[in-house]
Amino acid sequence: MVLKTELCSFSGFKVYPGRGQKYIRTDSKIFLLLQRKMASYLRMKRNPRKLAWTQFYRRLHKKGVSNEEQMKKKSRKVRSQALSRGIVGASVEELKAKRAEDPARRAATRQAQVLAIKDRKKAQAASKATQKKAAPKNQGAAPSRAAVAKKVAGKGR
Repeated sequence: MVLKTELCSFSGFKVYPGRGQKYIRTDSKIFLLLQRKMASYLRMKRNPRKLAWTQFYRRLHKKGVSNEEQMKKKSRKVRSQALSRGIVGASVEELKAKRAEDPARRAATRQAQVLAIKDRKKAQAASKATQKKAAPKNQGAAPSRAAVAKKVAGKGR
């Protein structure tokens, strides 16, 4: 026979059938609490993360976790599926070729690409500078009469 257990909203302990009480807050949020102690702590707005006996505190401060469990969590590797099916704009063969390529050669090609981009930007900046010099300067000219709006003062009479 399997018992349906739920977790206490405050402490994180298991609540077995026939135990605990439900507390419904005015914003309609439902809390299942194991003991009256937890209910009173919840009503007093105590933080379960600061109470050392709650499961939330123990999980937060890594209490009671054995080294084997920690090693299992650390040893998981996320394997990319990009090599088996490719990415948009690059086929599987291209990705495998890049991966097999020598890191020094890859760094050299990247350096060359960066230099090419910098040269392109310098050329664009130089062309902008020559365009500015060629453009006529109208800094000393007064604004035309049509552009200046007249101030109309009056009391609406």
